Amino acid sequence: MMERLQKVLAKAGIASRRKAEELIIEGKVTVNGQVVSALGTKVDVSKDKIRVEGRPVRQAEERVYLLLNKPAGYVSTLNDPQGRPKVTDLLKGVGQRVFPVGRLDYATEGLLLLSNDGDFAYRLTHPKHGVEKVYLALVSGIPDKNKIQALRRGVQLEDGVTAPAGVRVLARMEGEALLEIRLHEGRNRQVRRMCESIGHPVLKLQRTALGRLTLRGVPLGSYRPLTGQEVRELLEKSRVNSQERKKRG
Repeated sequence: MMERLQKVLAKAGIASRRKAEELIIEGKVTVNGQVVSALGTKVDVSKDKIRVEGRPVRQAEERVYLLLNKPAGYVSTLNDPQGRPKVTDLLKGVGQRVFPVGRLDYATEGLLLLSNDGDFAYRLTHPKHGVEKVYLALVSGIPDKNKIQALRRGVQLEDGVTAPAGVRVLARMEGEALLEIRLHEGRNRQVRRMCESIGHPVLKLQRTALGRLTLRGVPLGSYRPLTGQEVRELLEKSRVNSQERKKRG
């Protein structure tokens, strides 16, 4: 498909559309070895060899955003020295190379996003953006009110005090309790460490929601693409959270 050269450069992430036009006018762009300085030039990215200041321009990969219901027994990395199953092994039919947006540990189930959009991943995982994550934690023993309140206020871990969290007891059983925990942080193994700190280690853990996304309609081990609206809502929420944190100082 033929497209204007400046549009191709912008889509490939070389520069903004306006900056791409400047690069063309300045004679810094070649097509099939020839300098092109006319802004109306159209190219076919599947056939033409385009370079900017000698560096080849590759067609921008289609952005992919996936929601996976991760089973226990899979690692949230692209490489594992121990050779354990990876979450990407579950993505049959996905042609693009994607990576996990954040992590769920080996034994944890539930909602995990994967994408090939680095900016999207940054916006959702950086602490300043604070997108809410919801977990169901089955813990050993039954925490009393003081321990639940401690989790809500924040507990001391080896990497500092946790931020206030939403915590409630959903069920009490013989020797066990089911907790719902809402976090805006994303520390490594945070829920497990929080529960261990109050003397009630996690027996089973599942992430059930991220922002407004849930596992509804996605069986364990399956995935679905996010809609454009879901992606926009996540990015907008992260932007609003970041602005609110700035205002609070």
